[in-house]
Amino acid sequence: MDTFICSSWYYFRYTDPKNDQKPFEKSLVSYWLPVDQYIGGVEHAILHLLYSRFFTKVLYDLGYVPFEEPFKNLLTQGMVLKDGAKMSKSLGNIVSPEDIVEKYGADTARLFILFAAPPERDLEWSDQGVEGCFRFLNRLWRLYIELKNKLADDNLVGESELDDELRYRLNYTIKKVTEDIGERFNFNTAISTIMELLNFLYEYKESEKLNKDLIIDTLRNLLILIYPFTPHIACELWEIMGFGEDIEEVSWPQYDEAALVRKNVEIAIQVNGKVRSRMNISVDMTEDEVKQAVLNDQKLKSLLDGKEIVKFVYVKNRLVNIVVK
Repeated sequence: MDTFICSSWYYFRYTDPKNDQKPFEKSLVSYWLPVDQYIGGVEHAILHLLYSRFFTKVLYDLGYVPFEEPFKNLLTQGMVLKDGAKMSKSLGNIVSPEDIVEKYGADTARLFILFAAPPERDLEWSDQGVEGCFRFLNRLWRLYIELKNKLADDNLVGESELDDELRYRLNYTIKKVTEDIGERFNFNTAISTIMELLNFLYEYKESEKLNKDLIIDTLRNLLILIYPFTPHIACELWEIMGFGEDIEEVSWPQYDEAALVRKNVEIAIQVNGKVRSRMNISVDMTEDEVKQAVLNDQKLKSLLDGKEIVKFVYVKNRLVNIVVK
């Protein structure tokens, strides 16, 4: 028989692979199937998926399975392109995974593939993109080592004025990554959100005092979030930080809704439509209070000196635009 016969019912056999009396046990098929999520290339969208549905409907009519459709959800992944063409041996445009792994490591290869494009879109291979992911992982490593050393200095431990912002960003990241992975398969935006948290941690570590418990909680959860994308470096840093049980055994983090309510926000301050400064304000400030704070800012005073303010526009908790002439 043609190979398409096997590819049309293999998922049934997977539920009972050692049965030498019949193709599968109905009770096992009823427990495991239908498949919750099928992910495959567009080249399978016609024959393989069509045959699979046909076989399942026949088996249903014969009473062997209790459902008519084999797969609940379908995600058709994009192809990997290089120089605008699909990677192919015949075209000679293949990038060897072994070369990438040898030079940058497996985590870099994994991170780039998942970060470069949404899974349903074609991915354009980029050597510069691979380099960028490698630099990010190096920044991740350096930050953990630096913070581990800083936290060992009791003189640096205390409360930071950026604590509330770090709590917000940590919980926002947990929420966003959880939804992007579990609901939308948006791996690229999940990784981007993790990168933003890392960038803020670089800012936070320059504080005069570091909140030890908050940093440890942040570093621990960040590794759990990035583990599905870069398991090797996540495991290594997990051990270096001494976080206890193996990372693959810990529960996925939960976000705190209360921490997602911001007390302060950063607003952009524009002069004639161009951003000239930024300022942190309380979300409860009135427009008059914001105007007073902005006009008393020393940097803006020099920009506004000798000019007439024609209009003061405030978009709540987002931006100020001062029109002058």
